[in-house]
Amino acid sequence: MVRGTNLEKIMPIIEVKNLTKKFGDFTAVSDISFSVNQGEIFAFLGPNGAGKTTTIKMLTTLLEPTAGEAMVNNFNLRDERDDVRRSFGIVFQDPSLDDDLTAYENMEFHAILYGHGKVDRIKRIEELLKLVDLWDRKKDLVKNFSGGMKRRLEIARSLIHTPKIIFLDEPTVGLDPQTRNHIWSYVVNLSKKEGVTVFLTTHYMEEADKMADRVVIIDHGKIIGSGTPAELKTNTNTTTLEEAFLKLTGSAIRSDEASSMDTLRSQAKMWGRKR
Repeated sequence: MVRGTNLEKIMPIIEVKNLTKKFGDFTAVSDISFSVNQGEIFAFLGPNGAGKTTTIKMLTTLLEPTAGEAMVNNFNLRDERDDVRRSFGIVFQDPSLDDDLTAYENMEFHAILYGHGKVDRIKRIEELLKLVDLWDRKKDLVKNFSGGMKRRLEIARSLIHTPKIIFLDEPTVGLDPQTRNHIWSYVVNLSKKEGVTVFLTTHYMEEADKMADRVVIIDHGKIIGSGTPAELKTNTNTTTLEEAFLKLTGSAIRSDEASSMDTLRSQAKMWGRKR
């Protein structure tokens, strides 16, 4: 993790400037600007329908911004889309593994899609399965895995092409507290060992409070808070990040953001085929 280091000396790996996305007369994301530093764990938080998914879709080239610009791993979002795509991995909220394949076969299939040669992919698969403590289960069918094991495998699979950034969409949703703690241990470990920047969304505020180096809160398409968890709590005169979040966004129940990340999943498969 980056926490405790001098972030000012670390170059941003994501830079967003005045990014806007409109759908007809509706503005989903309105003139937002923020940066994500290389190697940090960054939490992008907001209520349902706040603009999180729309922002992530723009950062992952699925949606063309209406206005503004963004750089991802020093590549321009508009003009260097293929380079941007090669720069990140994704772990989706919903399961995306093939249950009828083994853990190793899931990894191998993904490695082939990304163009890894045989020698390279054998080494990389072993390295990543050991990182998430699944090497001993490499020959087991995924359908026999627990939810936590599947999520660990998805994290390993997302790193197969050695991305600089990993997007985690609600990585611990539906998992019990013990498994959630283990998942975060693996995330911190991969951040250290792989040097990966982690861009996460979560509705578990205590997770973001504990794990994130920095937090950005978006609501109604606009950024309404940013800083370290401690800074956000100080600025809102609260004692927990959840209290700070509610103070900034209110307590009204929101409807779900349209289409979640279904388009992102299908597009990710298409990118893999092109490789």
